[in-house]
Amino acid sequence: MSYDLAGRKALVTGGARGLGAGMAAALTRAGAAVAIADVRDDLGKATVESLRESGATAEFVSLDVTDDAQWERAVADTCDALGGLDILVNNAGVEITSLITELDPDDVRTMLEVNVLGTALGLKHGLRAMRPGGIAGNGGSIINISSVAATIAWPSIAVYSATKSAVDRLTRVAATEAGKLGYGVRVNCVYPGLVPTEMGARLAQDVADVGLFPDAQAAVASVIEQTPAGRLGEVADMADAVVFLASDAARFITGAGLPVDGGMGM
Repeated sequence: MSYDLAGRKALVTGGARGLGAGMAAALTRAGAAVAIADVRDDLGKATVESLRESGATAEFVSLDVTDDAQWERAVADTCDALGGLDILVNNAGVEITSLITELDPDDVRTMLEVNVLGTALGLKHGLRAMRPGGIAGNGGSIINISSVAATIAWPSIAVYSATKSAVDRLTRVAATEAGKLGYGVRVNCVYPGLVPTEMGARLAQDVADVGLFPDAQAAVASVIEQTPAGRLGEVADMADAVVFLASDAARFITGAGLPVDGGMGM
């Protein structure tokens, strides 16, 4: 099933690679113009060029999601380049594997800043831009990327799980505020299951390295065994869910968390 996003303008954080790049591509296939925001300028620009070669309207904006001033500039630059902002995908995130007994405070701070602060600032500037009187001002849809880790107890990712649970709570409070204040912005989140991107493959190896599984293949097999759908997720599975939530087909959905995990977190 396809969803028409013709004329919509989207900003995707962490869009240079992995899930973010897949989400940006899916949004353009549905007709949206897309700005990719990332700290990896070279990779982000290459992803934009690839999208342009497929006929999409795409731009790159440099963004460290933990920096308030950079958020303000990135949203303004997106509106200037694309002519507005209707869709924001808060996808940028980081996962650092560790048993609780071995936690490094600096790693904890990194995950809190990128995953929680980064999402909170995205909500701040996305809502400001989309609400009446904002620089875009036509309402829209914000989709935050949480994780199946927010709904299950998987060993060695305690802090990551906590930050992704925080993304869920941020989503629901933001949706409530946006509704009560008449912003015309829907706010939802997606809980992706494990996808064999670079981050997913590294996680499988990391949980083996800390002694939970004999090797990465065993870790992946355990995930599949716990997933009723019987397979890992694919980038397209997550990207299509984002397109749905961004579209008018989801017009009466806000404050929701959509599991796209093959049933693993049920």
